[in-house]
Amino acid sequence: MKADILAGDRGELVSLMEPTHLGESYRHRNRLMDLAIDLAQKSEGFRRSLPPSLTPSLASLVRSMNCYYSNLIEGHDTHPIDIERALQADYSEDVRKRDLQLEARAHITVQQWIDEGGLSGSAALTGEGLCEIHRRFYQLLPDELKWVEDPATKERRQVEPGSLRLHDVRVGQHVAISPGAIPRFLERFAQVYGRTGKAEALLALAAAHHRILWIHPFLDGNGRVSRLMSHAQMLEVLNTGAVWSVARGLARNVADYKRLLANCDQARPNDLEALGQFTDFFLRVCIDEVDSLEGLLQPDRLRARILNWADQEYRLGRLPGNAAAILEAILFRGELPRGDADTILRTGERQARRVVSALLDTGALVSDGPRAPLRLAFPAILAAHWMPGLFPDHSR
Repeated sequence: MKADILAGDRGELVSLMEPTHLGESYRHRNRLMDLAIDLAQKSEGFRRSLPPSLTPSLASLVRSMNCYYSNLIEGHDTHPIDIERALQADYSEDVRKRDLQLEARAHITVQQWIDEGGLSGSAALTGEGLCEIHRRFYQLLPDELKWVEDPATKERRQVEPGSLRLHDVRVGQHVAISPGAIPRFLERFAQVYGRTGKAEALLALAAAHHRILWIHPFLDGNGRVSRLMSHAQMLEVLNTGAVWSVARGLARNVADYKRLLANCDQARPNDLEALGQFTDFFLRVCIDEVDSLEGLLQPDRLRARILNWADQEYRLGRLPGNAAAILEAILFRGELPRGDADTILRTGERQARRVVSALLDTGALVSDGPRAPLRLAFPAILAAHWMPGLFPDHSR
């Protein structure tokens, strides 16, 4: 071992991470490039089809969705309704459920920071960016979720927010690189994936996702960090506007996701084929997610579902009968000045305020202030009615 190698560095060559790209010699490259271009076109078309006033509310729902499915992949099931309650500081009295709510809130806080420009896609590919994602997430976790148990020795170790691991780890059959080698591999990772053109970056999305998991830089939290990293990449490369994300698709195909990741872990001559298979899977999952959300947000279908919900709420005595008129006006216009509500309803100002207040109380509408225009919201509690299939059923 060389004297200048960090302590705990077994001297692994960074070439162990190869192949990092599906180059011109890869036989299925053209087919995968077609998928990447298809994804870019669908993502751009979906984002442009949304009224600008709808984007912030949808992005907020996607954060809850991404959080729920990303945590579900890790075996933590916190329903979006409970996540929404956590965002309002309404926590369960059950300690375990409360810890999971805090975990969900931490995930959403980090993703919102990314969505609002706190970390670009290229910065997310650097060691500093990855450590910052990890630090922001783990510093918000309750103490109990900052500990992991070594499966072999049963020793409990505390995860330090933003710190690279100091111990060897094994994930399934994969033994990750030595702790001291991590900075060298992260430097190579940033060089490889942070300097690609847009077309190549699209094709490299999956490869970067796998290779950071292969490096396994942190003692725990690598899965969430990798998915947040990929979210940041797609936000930049695909200009998603944060209105869709990949975690739901990965969770719905979790067996294939984990199997294909494991295939890429194995050192063997056809590793290029394994990376190609994972890339194909990853791109198709992304395309399916865009198609799925676009289908749920088809204007005519969305309008019918929302107005049907309003009618049901009226019949149950939870909404005034003319509330649907406000919702329909906002669906048509994108947003509604508060002063226009009485005109829409053809009632007095006091009655109009009562209808608006009832809609705000249900979470169906949102506003930036008492005099700001009204916009449609997408609260998780109404997702089953407005966007069926987005989340699993949740009975109380």
